[in-house]
Amino acid sequence: MADLSNAHWRKSTRSGSNGGECVEVADNLAGIVAVRDSKDPHGPALTFPATAWATFVGAIRR
Repeated sequence: MADLSNAHWRKSTRSGSNGGECVEVADNLAGIVAVRDSKDPHGPALTFPATAWATFVGAIRR
């Protein structure tokens, strides 16, 4: 399990005002990116290798 105590969580600037129903991402951690539900900040988070996250985001942008 990754240590997320130093994670700096952020929402997408495109999240809008949908009542907070979005995901938050922490990409300041060494080698991993964490993703969590903004409605449950103390709940579980998914973690991905940073390279896999970059591939995912690149594919979405295309």
